[in-house]
Parts: sequence; C-alpha cells; structure tokens
Amino acid sequence: MTISTETLQLAWNQPADQWEEAIPIGDGLLGAMVFGGSVGRYQVNDATVWSGTPETAAEELRRVLAGGAGPERLDEVRAALAAGDLDRAEELLLTFEGRYSQEFLPFVDLAVELPGATPVDGEPARVLDLDRRLVEEALQVGGARVERVSRVAARTLLVSITATEPLSEVRLSLRTPLRELARTAEGGMLTLDLAVPIDGAPLHEQSVVPPLTYAEQDDADYDGFAAAVLAVRSDGTIESADGGLVVRQARRLSIALSSSTRAESWWAGADDEWRTVSRETIRDRAGARALGAIAEDAGGQDDAPRRPAPARFAIGGRRAGRWDVAADILRGSDDGLRATVAAEYGRYLLTSSSRPGGPAANLQGIWNGELRPAWSSNYTININTEMNYWAAGPLGVIDDAEPLIALVERLAANGRDVARDLYGCRGWVAHHNSDLWGWALPVGMGHGAPSWAIWMMGGVWLTHSLWDHYEFSADDALLRDRIWPLLVGAAEFCLDWLQVGPDGRAFLAPSTSPENSYRDADGNPRALGLTATMDLEFIRSLFQRCLHALDVLGDDASLRRELEAALAVIPEPPIGRDGRLGEWSEEVAEHEPGHRHMSPMVGLYPLDLITPDGTPQLADAARRFLDERGPGAMGWSWAWKIALRARLGDGDAAHELLQQALTPYDGDARRHGPVDGSEWGGLLPNLFSTHPPFQIDGNLGFPAGIAELLLQSHGGVIHLLPALPSAWPDGRADGLGARGALSVDLEWAGGRLTTAVIRNPHREPRSVRIRYDGTDSIVRLEAGGEHVLHGESLLPVPTPYG
Repeated sequence: MTISTETLQLAWNQPADQWEEAIPIGDGLLGAMVFGGSVGRYQVNDATVWSGTPETAAEELRRVLAGGAGPERLDEVRAALAAGDLDRAEELLLTFEGRYSQEFLPFVDLAVELPGATPVDGEPARVLDLDRRLVEEALQVGGARVERVSRVAARTLLVSITATEPLSEVRLSLRTPLRELARTAEGGMLTLDLAVPIDGAPLHEQSVVPPLTYAEQDDADYDGFAAAVLAVRSDGTIESADGGLVVRQARRLSIALSSSTRAESWWAGADDEWRTVSRETIRDRAGARALGAIAEDAGGQDDAPRRPAPARFAIGGRRAGRWDVAADILRGSDDGLRATVAAEYGRYLLTSSSRPGGPAANLQGIWNGELRPAWSSNYTININTEMNYWAAGPLGVIDDAEPLIALVERLAANGRDVARDLYGCRGWVAHHNSDLWGWALPVGMGHGAPSWAIWMMGGVWLTHSLWDHYEFSADDALLRDRIWPLLVGAAEFCLDWLQVGPDGRAFLAPSTSPENSYRDADGNPRALGLTATMDLEFIRSLFQRCLHALDVLGDDASLRRELEAALAVIPEPPIGRDGRLGEWSEEVAEHEPGHRHMSPMVGLYPLDLITPDGTPQLADAARRFLDERGPGAMGWSWAWKIALRARLGDGDAAHELLQQALTPYDGDARRHGPVDGSEWGGLLPNLFSTHPPFQIDGNLGFPAGIAELLLQSHGGVIHLLPALPSAWPDGRADGLGARGALSVDLEWAGGRLTTAVIRNPHREPRSVRIRYDGTDSIVRLEAGGEHVLHGESLLPVPTPYG
C-alpha cells in the first residue's frame, strides 16, 4: 500500500503583488519568496542574518547584574510574594529584565526581469511542486515561450530559464534593505558586500532610537559582515549595466544567488574562530557556492530525491495533481483535500526552513521581508518555537529537527551563567524569548509585564522537544552525546528552583502562566503570587524523563535520589469546583476566560501526563477546560487545540477547529491584530497562517494535529486512528512516524481501518502494543521487518521488508 508517486502541486493564477502572495522556497539556510511575473522578484533571507553579536547576551547579563539583580534580590522577591505584596515583587522583578532578543532580518532582493513577459493563456502563473520542491512559471515574451524554474539547494537560490527563441534581454539586479558596503559587477558575476546590524530593537520598543545599529568601525569586535554573490551562465552575452547584469540573445540561462556571513562562521565554528575569518574569505565562500551550484545545475532538481521520504497524506483519497489554491483550497469544498494540503504544506515548510547544520526555524520559518518584523521574528519559546517542531517526528522528518538541538545548546551555554549569577541555581535557564545568539535572560527593558517576561520554564519546555527527538529517532548515541547534557542542566535548575511549603508540597516563586493573568480579591489582574500548573507539569515530566534516560545511559545514584525526592512532593494538577483543570495552584477568577494559551493543558499535549485511559479524571477536567476556552483565535492557538482534542479522542471537535483555521483571511494582512485573539486569523493567499500578522507556527502545528488524529504513539502504545473525524471516512497516510523510530502506513474506508503496515528499521526485534477501536494487540516486529495489520482483527500478518 503506497500513495501515488505523482507530485502534489499548488497553482496560483497571478504573479504576486504583495509579500503574502509570494511562494516560499528554501533549504534551511537560504529562503526566498517567489513573486513571479515580468519583474521576477525574489525576496531572499539568509538564516544567519540576525541583528546582534555573539557577545550580546553576555554583555546584557553583566548590565542587569550591575543594576542589582541577583540571588539576594530574588530572596527579596520571594519574601514579598510570601507577604502578599505583589506590587513590590513585580517592582523588584522588573530589574531582572534585560533589553530584548535580536531580530531575524531580510537579506537581499533579486530581480530576474523579463521585459514584456505575460502569462501564458490557459496556464497558471506560478506552480509550487511540494514534492520536487520548486516553483515553475510559464511566460510569453513576444513569440517565445519562456519557462522559469526556481528552487533553493546548498544555500543557493537557483533560477533556470529556457526559451523557445532567443530573448532580447534579461535584466538581473540586486538590492538590499541592509547597509551596502560595496558592489562589483564583472565577468558574469555580481557581488554585494553588506553590513548586518549589531543591534536591533523589537517593533514594540519604540523608544529605542535608532532601532537598528551598525558597527561604525572596521576593527569592531564584530562587524556583521555578509556577502551576496550572483552568478550567471547562458548561451547569450552578459554585460554589466546600472549596477546589475544584462543577458542578451539567450535561450538558456542558469542564475545562482548564494550568501555567506560572519554569523555563519560563528554558528558553525568552535570557540572564537569566527573572529579570524576575513571578509575576503566570506566573499569567496559565497562566490564558490554560486559557481558550484551553476556547474551542478541539472535543470530543476534539488536535494529531495536524496532525502528520506517523509509522510504522505491522501485524506479523502486525493493528493497527487495540480490544485488551484484559490478555488480548490482556500474556497474549495473538498474537506479531505484541504486537510491533505494543510498537512503536506506544513511538512514542506518545516523541511524548507530547518535542515541539519543550520539555525532553527524561527517565528516566520526562514522568510521575512521586514526590517522590523513582528516580535522580531525571533524564537518565542513559551509555545511557538516548540510548536514549529511538533510535526517533525510524526511526519517522518525528525532529522530536520537537529537545528533545534543546536539552538538549545547555544541557549544553555548562556543560560548557565544566567542561572548561576541571576538566580543562584545550578544548571541552565531560559525565559520567554531567544535568538540566533542564544539569548537566555528575561526581556522587557524593565517595563515588560511579568505575565509574559518573567517565566523561567522556556528552556525546560525546549528539553521536552529534544526528548521527542530522541523518542522518534531512538538514537541512544544522540541522547548520550547531545540531549542528555541539556536535560541534566535543565533538571538541575528545576531542582534548585523548586521550593517546599509547610504542607510538604512543592511550589514555585515566582511563577507565571505565560501571557495570562488571574484576578485578585479586588478584581485586579495579577500574574504573580501563585504557582502555575504548567510549570509543575513541565518539571514533573522532565524529572520522569531524566529517570528514564538514566535507565538507558547508566545510573547516577545521587541525581536519581534528588529527582525521586522532588517528584514525591510535586502535587497533581488541580481540578476546580466546576470540574475544570486549574491553571494556578488556587482557584481564582479568570482575567481572560477565552485566553489563547492552553498552558495548563501541556500535561495532555505535547506531554503525556494526562491520558483518557491512564488519568480519566484529569482528562475529563482537561476536556472541560477546552470547552470553556472556546474555539480558535490565531493559527498556533488553533493548532494546539486541534492536537489537544486529538489526544482526548474528540475527532469531530478537532475537525471543526481545523475548518476554522483553514478559512481564508480577508482582512489586512499587514495590520497587527490584537494579541488577545479577539480577532480571528486564517489563511493568506499563499496559504501562510496569519494572526495577523503571519507566523509560521500555525502552518507547522496543523500537520502535527492532523497526524495526531490518525496515529498516536505516546505511553508505549501505537494507537491507530484514535480520533478520526467523521468527515474523513476514507483516506490513506504513508510513512507516519511513531516513537521508537517506527514507520506506519494507514488506510481506512467507511470510517474503519482497513490496513496498517508497521515497519521496524532496527537491527533487533521489537514487541509493540497496537491499539485500535479499544482493542490491544502485541505485535512482534522482526529486525528490519514489517507487519501488516488488518483493522477488524488486528491479526499480524508477516511480510518481507527490505
């Protein structure tokens, strides 16, 4: 049972006028938005082009400490909280805030202009092939048919043009919103030397003037140097003109745009080697990439054939083919096709914005056209960064989540100093925001509300994402060498952060439930004073996973005793008088009853502390909580609610949420909607999920929720079709990932499972518990083998598997 190998294509009938209409392509290091048409604009991002420097985080920690923050002041905060003086506690905590994390910035704009070009009658203007990972265009220039193919591979944007007749001219130009240092156009190559700002303030910090700061001296410790190199090969003539290139009388062109940055050297290097890399070396590195890409240009193929096949969906039976985005997806009536495209497009975006060796996908993946993007297009680690990677395991692309491990390693390096010097704790800590450089401090500039700025569990949540990476990869060496040191550091911080009250129960002070508040006895909104349920759920799960890792890697008796003693005093999540899961340690009046964050629900998803079978009372309390929170608000909130409903087995409720999330957004995509979610988002013309503005976490969260409706693998059980919506009676999904590095194909009809294939890639046999429709079966998977399971009987039938 396999889904057709024909490709899935998305078509748009017009070139893009606005950024939100352009098509994203990328390889995790370079991203581009393809506008198409006569001008042929490509808005290009380099994953390492961030404001800031390698020293930004450490310098800001020193400034915060000089202002009086530190362990002694933390004792004052805790004393104020114990006395009920929340105003004093908040006043003191503001001094713990650093300035801000840095910004992910646009790089260059490339124009591949075909003067006089018009769309070909009867053909779409632009087609994105999700499987071949490229954009195709058909244009008419005079009597010539022109085909332009665009893709990104090996940190290079490749544009291939073929024409049935020689083209009078093709004009190539580069511009940048950054500071241009030099420009050279000769020998069929165009080189731009650029400076990247060494500081960038978030859009919401309007008092910072100027908002972008550049190094003003060539001998600065960090100069933010970057280079963009455009190379062209054709069967025509190439000349320099107006700072760009002009190609005349060509029928074939290969155009390559590559980049290199000093930050790239820092990300990939060791110690301070990035300091010694010359500008000439950076420039030459970009040029070599461009020339190498042209030499290897095979006419439209990127690295997809050499990569493992990810999950494929055919919900409702249809997948392969060319689908009109406006007619078939945004306003189409085929619900299964819309869900299929949402899952496949999310997988495409994840693997286009995150690849091993590069930085992690940020708030906009790898695509941003604004010098001051919303929320700095940074790493927001109280939900958004984690959600970016929820689908990596279930969609069979767990290797592409490696950049998240690399980000956490950098975050932990800075977070150790923050934990020790700011809080007097072992291990490492992170808060609400981070960036390429591993920012670990609270942000807020001394005026950020504690409800979002003061939260010490950002690093802990990230370690749970790393644990998922281990469970889906089953890579013990990766656990030992890279993930375990990060888990231990986060656990050490939590062991020191936990406090035990007179009743013998653990509590936290300070503790906040991200971005939410409750009302005190006088009706005032408060974020401090109580222990957030979310915090204790994260800590409980982290300690349990550390104990499991000790079983795998070898025991540390001292650490085990600490963890077990702490687990014994962590209370269970509270349930209120109304039967709902409690968000705080006490039952209080809500400030925003429909708040967008599902914080106390992390025990249900993405963790597995709450399950309908194992903890039915808590699961029922979680369902009541969801019922009261209500439907969607913005992409990421919808995605979380879909996954939560899937864990509860509420397939139809999840489906309704997905329908809401996939509704076209007809408002102003550039306007920043209220963060309280009172105005709902939806899908933009290019299928990006918007708040507004655009954030990629919705797009990347949808496939995680869809996969969770079809297959779940937590708690030692592979659950087949655990929450299949009634609106999807028929369908297939191949290559779904299950914990233990297993792969699962599913087919169903009439709402019932017909066939499942479970594959074991390991060198040893494994016994796996399979559950379908309330029935469990133990299946033995031979080494390198597979089993076919028939839905009604769950009787295993062995088949050969290479």
